[in-house]
Amino acid sequence: MESRTRTYLEGRFGDYYRRSDISLPPAADRREWGHIPWSAGSTTMVRHQSLLDVGDLGDFLHRTAPRHVYFSSARFADPGASSMDEKGWQSADLVFDLDADHLPGVDPDETSYAEMLAACKEELLNLLSFVDDDFGFTDVSVVFSGGRGYHVHVRDPEVRGLDSEARREIVDYVRAIDLDRDGLIETVSNRGTTRRVLRRRGGWGARVHTRLVDLAERLREMDEADALARLQELDGIGAGRAETILGQIQHNFEAIREGNVEAGGPGTRILVDALASEAIEAETAPIDEPVTTDTKRLIRLPGSLHGGSGLAVTPLDRSEIESFRPLEDAVSDRFRGRDIAVTVTDPGPVDFDGDTFSIPEGEHSVEECLGIFLMARGRAEKIKE
Repeated sequence: MESRTRTYLEGRFGDYYRRSDISLPPAADRREWGHIPWSAGSTTMVRHQSLLDVGDLGDFLHRTAPRHVYFSSARFADPGASSMDEKGWQSADLVFDLDADHLPGVDPDETSYAEMLAACKEELLNLLSFVDDDFGFTDVSVVFSGGRGYHVHVRDPEVRGLDSEARREIVDYVRAIDLDRDGLIETVSNRGTTRRVLRRRGGWGARVHTRLVDLAERLREMDEADALARLQELDGIGAGRAETILGQIQHNFEAIREGNVEAGGPGTRILVDALASEAIEAETAPIDEPVTTDTKRLIRLPGSLHGGSGLAVTPLDRSEIESFRPLEDAVSDRFRGRDIAVTVTDPGPVDFDGDTFSIPEGEHSVEECLGIFLMARGRAEKIKE
């Protein structure tokens, strides 16, 4: 990035902060603060600062106009101390991070930025189903990172004291790492007899049970050929096994709906195993393990600007997530309404502000919000006007 571009972005970021009212996180005075300035060729973070060091946050951000702004997930006795041992760790929020270019099946070289962000939002919805349904967390905030994904902050008191190993268990559960499939089934007593049933009260057992019932209901409505073909799409089920399972579903549907894996003989258990594989593939959330397990992580400040995109780090109400369009809704109004001159150095397709177009190499006059987006992403440089 050229000096003129860097100076321009720093000035416009400063103007954004001059007119922005950014909310502090809970217990802001017990958190470490950090930022990355617009230094030439450097991404070194200035850290080990407390709110006392920073002073009024709005004034600090306006004066320094940083490229990136962070605060710690942890709360400390002395957040401004120069070493982690001296800070006196007290507790930490549980933070989940979803990064668009780390999603399974997404090739950053073949997938557009907009497509990656759309895929990441789908994974966010998967993650929130765990947060809500499996863990029952209540003090939860969702934030678009301004870059490639989303952050979910959990501040329930019972999770803030968890160490790294306990947080890793949460990661393993969400990602179904080493999932105990036998543990999805429990033995229950009924009038002196026992039977083995799927755990239906929550967790992965409930997820597999939902898939089992949905599939059984659909199969009963299909013609036989389509039903057999659908069953053979599942792992470990060939033509003969599919006929057996379909017959079991037709004759023992109520028992299967109750999660009884013995109702239809061995075919039902094979079906459950296959559906568990489908559930793991479709419903796990590819969260970044180092972020969640780190009890002292620095995370982006909601309301700040992302120096790699010029987009706002945007907190989201749950009702806003489905309709949220990051490349439109995270564009600051501060950068709308006037054109600037830039030289495009990396031409090609652009998805931005509700439009898709191709921009050629060379000098262009573009709306400032687009110019900032291109410059921050390394695709353009500022030129004199």
